[in-house]
Amino acid sequence: MEPSGYIPVLLQALVALGFVVFVLVITHILGPKRHSKKKDETFECGIEVQGNARVPVSIKYFMTAILFVLFDVEVIFFYPYAVNFREMGPQGFLAVLMFVAVFLIGFYYVLRKGALEWDN
Repeated sequence: MEPSGYIPVLLQALVALGFVVFVLVITHILGPKRHSKKKDETFECGIEVQGNARVPVSIKYFMTAILFVLFDVEVIFFYPYAVNFREMGPQGFLAVLMFVAVFLIGFYYVLRKGALEWDN
């Protein structure tokens, strides 16, 4: 394919980027600029603010969430294989085995590092 075949894609990307920049600039210029103590106060479902939001949270919560997303998203990659496993044949089966091996090695690494241990 010639480089000129990418001109519509490049043009669409530039238009999208230009639109985003335009909207950000215009809303900043035209938007209201009224600030007060009451208006800038945090509001959460009508509940009065209690204490400071900057309370330290254990890193274990964040590690568990990140690992959940990491190992949950890889399940999505099994769907195309499940739909097309007959057409993929033995070569597709080997590719899935390699994929499973890679994320099992990653899971073993996470376990060895103690990222899922809550006692520490």
